[in-house]
Amino acid sequence: MTSRYGSLAVFLLLAVLAAAAGASFEAGEWYFVKAVKPSWAPPVWLIAPAWAIAYVCAALAAWKVWMSEHYDRLGAMAWWLTLLALNVLWSFLFFGLHRPGWAWPVLVLAIVLAIVCTLKFKQLSGAAAGLMMPYLAWIAFLCALNLAIWTVNGGILARVLL
Repeated sequence: MTSRYGSLAVFLLLAVLAAAAGASFEAGEWYFVKAVKPSWAPPVWLIAPAWAIAYVCAALAAWKVWMSEHYDRLGAMAWWLTLLALNVLWSFLFFGLHRPGWAWPVLVLAIVLAIVCTLKFKQLSGAAAGLMMPYLAWIAFLCALNLAIWTVNGGILARVLL
């Protein structure tokens, strides 16, 4: 029983560490607050709770896969850990360096890897695959938002998309 909930604590801790690392890159006064955003951009106060829900669901998904004790679970965990790293990298590029054009391909890659991860999870636990859906939806939304912010603030795609 202890190892069951101990492993849950580890996955939640990994998600919290990734969230804390990503949140450590402050946007600065001008960046996300003053940048031109599309009308469908969520209010700033909604970003942290949305990330929290996505991370908790992803951590629960990883835990479900871990608890399957299937021999393929380590491969699935590698995909999951890579997603956490990509989240931190995206935050660094988007908020830390103020480079939405560099950050956008990272989110595109994260979506691809999240789909692969979800498919790997599905092989081991259908519930885990379902728990990945809020995470996948959130990063897909962020990918669209990142592209829109980059475009309306003069990114190279502005000439093509606007």
